[in-house]
Amino acid sequence: MAQESALVVGVGPGLGLGLLERFHGAGFKVAAAARKPDKLEEMKTLDGLDDLACFACDASVEADVEALFEGVIAAHGVPDVVVFNVGNLIFGEVAELSTEDFEQSWRVGCLAGFLVGRAAARAMLERGTGTIIFTGATASLRGGARFSCLAVPKTGLRALAQSMARELGHKGIHVAHVIIDGGITSKRPREIPEALRNFDFKPSKTPDSVMQPADIAETYFQLHRQPRSTWTHELDLRPWVEKF
Repeated sequence: MAQESALVVGVGPGLGLGLLERFHGAGFKVAAAARKPDKLEEMKTLDGLDDLACFACDASVEADVEALFEGVIAAHGVPDVVVFNVGNLIFGEVAELSTEDFEQSWRVGCLAGFLVGRAAARAMLERGTGTIIFTGATASLRGGARFSCLAVPKTGLRALAQSMARELGHKGIHVAHVIIDGGITSKRPREIPEALRNFDFKPSKTPDSVMQPADIAETYFQLHRQPRSTWTHELDLRPWVEKF
């Protein structure tokens, strides 16, 4: 059996890194894309991913996404699994948000998902197999106060995933959407964004009160491994203490 390959678009020290480690640990050829590839090079050094293929890509720019898939296919062949894990968070009341804030959030969270999803579908269709997974959030289901810049693109991304699943499933391509309903820990400390520093977050009392990247990554891996007779399109993940 040929060695499988995975591409994760949107990689940081949390879930993105956890995904790379899980697929790499299963023997996949792995590729990662981020706007700041210097961070990826650091991960290669610190996390045993010496053969990780790193690509600079602004996923909201069509030419960047096209170049990314050309590079990945040249290095590893058509990916067997593509994960869209890109996101940003602009937080604030509607009356205070600028048009630029809103548009940029949509470009990063929704348009980028379309560009990556389309490129993955085009690459996989000829082969007739593959898995495309989109990372969603609580905001995929409801818009919270001060979270409009997250809720709108995440809701759009969910609708995109549904349409793609219905178009591509009978052609052999598994499209899944994972709702992450809770905070994710990180292997390395991350600075809290300025807009969130005064937000009332409840501290975690135990390690499993917050989502662990490796545990989430295991679910993504099992989605890829599902037989076609029992494909999951959408699932939600949350820590045991989270109310919903």
